[in-house]
Amino acid sequence: MSVYIDEKKCMFCLKTKNTEYQMKADEYGVLKHLWYGKIVNTDMSYLLEYPDVGFSGNPYCAGNDRTYSLNTLPVEYSCEGTGDYRISAVSVIHSNGSNALDLRYKGYSIKKGKYSIKGLPSVYANETEAETLEIILEDTASDIEVVLRYGVLEKLDIITRSAVIRNRGTSTVTLNKAASLCLDIPYGEWEWINFHGRHTMERIPERKPLFHGIQESSSTRGTSSHHQNPSVVLCSSDCTEQYGECIGIFFVYSGSFQTQIEYDQLRQTRLTMGIHPDLFTWRLLSGEEFETPEAVMTYSVSGFSQMSHNFHKVIRENICRGKYKLIERPVLINNWEATYFDFDAEKILNIAKEASKLGVDMLVLDDGWFGKRNGDCSGLGDWFVNENKIQGGLGKLVQNVKSLGMRFGIWFEPEMISEDSDLYRSHPDWAIKIPGRQPVRGRYQLLLDMSRQDVQDYLYNVICNILKSADISYIKWDMNRSISDWYSANLSSERQGELPHRYMLGLYALLERLTSEFPDVLFEGCSGGGGRFDAGMLYYCPQIWCSDDTDAFERTMIQYGTSFIYPISTVGSHVSTVPNHQTGRITPIETRAVTAMAGSFGYELDLGTLSEKEKADVALQIKKFKKFGSLIHGGKYYRLSNPLKDNNALWSYVSDDKKEVLVHGVIFRTEPNMKRMTVKLCGLEPDGYYQIEDTLEVYTGSALMKGGMLLPAPWGDYTPVEFYLKRLEK
Repeated sequence: MSVYIDEKKCMFCLKTKNTEYQMKADEYGVLKHLWYGKIVNTDMSYLLEYPDVGFSGNPYCAGNDRTYSLNTLPVEYSCEGTGDYRISAVSVIHSNGSNALDLRYKGYSIKKGKYSIKGLPSVYANETEAETLEIILEDTASDIEVVLRYGVLEKLDIITRSAVIRNRGTSTVTLNKAASLCLDIPYGEWEWINFHGRHTMERIPERKPLFHGIQESSSTRGTSSHHQNPSVVLCSSDCTEQYGECIGIFFVYSGSFQTQIEYDQLRQTRLTMGIHPDLFTWRLLSGEEFETPEAVMTYSVSGFSQMSHNFHKVIRENICRGKYKLIERPVLINNWEATYFDFDAEKILNIAKEASKLGVDMLVLDDGWFGKRNGDCSGLGDWFVNENKIQGGLGKLVQNVKSLGMRFGIWFEPEMISEDSDLYRSHPDWAIKIPGRQPVRGRYQLLLDMSRQDVQDYLYNVICNILKSADISYIKWDMNRSISDWYSANLSSERQGELPHRYMLGLYALLERLTSEFPDVLFEGCSGGGGRFDAGMLYYCPQIWCSDDTDAFERTMIQYGTSFIYPISTVGSHVSTVPNHQTGRITPIETRAVTAMAGSFGYELDLGTLSEKEKADVALQIKKFKKFGSLIHGGKYYRLSNPLKDNNALWSYVSDDKKEVLVHGVIFRTEPNMKRMTVKLCGLEPDGYYQIEDTLEVYTGSALMKGGMLLPAPWGDYTPVEFYLKRLEK
């Protein structure tokens, strides 16, 4: 049992293994937030004592009590227009043009198991794993009802949030904002971490103290974006990897989002997360309801590592689905950086032959196999095989690759359309563009209107035809531009503001159909690399191409930031050629492999161009990854250094029973006349004895965690680090 109700006090308490979340409806029916943190087993409303704060108005029901103000109290779901001037969670326009909403407590229900959200990805859990609390609020002057939903996964220290806005009146209302979560924290001094970036440099953590006013992390690109990730961390100023308080939140959504944090006049903190309101309106007719996407939160008193472990486990086990969510992934080779558009069946088969000799499991054919696609100006939408490149068709090529003992994967970019394509010439109205305006193009391409059922059906049919034409085991699902020019020929003028969210609903619907139809196919998400790396896509694709930057040095920083929220098993990472195609940097192949092993491992180069020694190295790397794969993907991941500040990037994987440890990393620069560097390990059994496999040296877990272990003496830049340790039985 994780949901506790004190009906006499009208108090609600959500308890997980280590945390407690409290709310209380007061004498006026206002649902207040009381506490989120360590288990306290006490009604924390005693802390909510407020003075008469100037220019903070008072609701009429409070009479002459000037200390009672919605502008100062911590509320569970904030509204516009009724005296709370801080950021709001919900905004509506009534039929008379007014925007006020004053939500008061109406009732609650408790259900076994975890709620689901129609048409949207969300955490799933059975009746033994979770409970759901629904709290019903209603407006004082209209027939709008809001249901706040809380999913509690007790053993995982996870609470999920979503809201349902219902129009129970007779007139149409318009939603202008519908956040999934509002979290008021009336106590503590907090800093925040957002994960910013750009194409080829995604999810870089940036930590700053809160300032008075509003700080924001958001995307209006129609995707979660390379530039900001839909996740955030609030932390105490003394929080480190192993110590201190932090609250982590991520959004299970792949479209435009907004996270806002307001540090108010009384040094209180409010955080909201949801669909970006700049690209959102929704008309609610009489009797209709709108369900928000889900936000997932956890609290840790043991620093960032515990927060990450909680998130990694819930994403791997309760968001990712299907055959591949927990099993080890195939080691693959992708032809993109080896050939780009310049290939034919013979060239692809030669890459496969070299790869099969070295132990690679799968060949993935990237962009350029379809339509009239010899560059990025044409062909998107025409998903039929270009037999000028692939003589004999896809079936023949796949059979030839399979005869080498390998599986076959293929690249799609289904959401896009080229103006130079048969599809565009037949259905120009399927493209997203505003009548009378020249559209913005990205990578020379436009977008298909995924809100349309006929578009979804077309894509479903052509993708099914390809998958049924040959034995294909993997799809790389790419998306190579931001979205603009929002307009659908299929929607009325009053509903054009609904298109961004309807686009996402259409995309999710198509992915649901395809992943259900082809359960044995591994889907990998991609958007110019990491431009749509979010929990929404992970619901359908258990791994995502982490970044188009394959430089081993840069990847340590990209993967460092990614690991705060997302598990290693979801990270697509490859060894590529040198000089690197994005930076020109030259790093040893051993270093590139160690970095790429922090994910779903593979190669993206022409193996035929390697020396015999390098080929032997590749064969050894693949054997190592297969040896350590279950530990890398299933073990607890620890960040042992900060590559944004330190002269190294170091991380480890520790098995749940603490019997196995794998330490990986890179020493960036060699300095002369320096003593050997050390690294302090984490998560070991203090009294256990650990033996390093290569040297047979034995140390106690306490020594390795308190004193540390010696790193190899570097020679040259970008020295790889690898240690495997096992705990001795005696």
